[in-house]
Amino acid sequence: MQVFINAQPHQLADGATVADAVAALRPDAGANAPFAVALNLQFVPRAQYAQTPLHDGDRLEIITPVVGG
Repeated sequence: MQVFINAQPHQLADGATVADAVAALRPDAGANAPFAVALNLQFVPRAQYAQTPLHDGDRLEIITPVVGG
């Protein structure tokens, strides 16, 4: 299936979850890495990544904080 992660198309296996998408895009992201995920403009709590299925055409935004000033 094709999903869009940060507006870029990505191919994922059928039945993929938010956790699979995060792992594909950010394989170095540990459990405490600072980022948030929105699926079709809805925030997804980290505890629900593995239980949140993706569907063809879904849009994910993986947002990392920016510091500085």
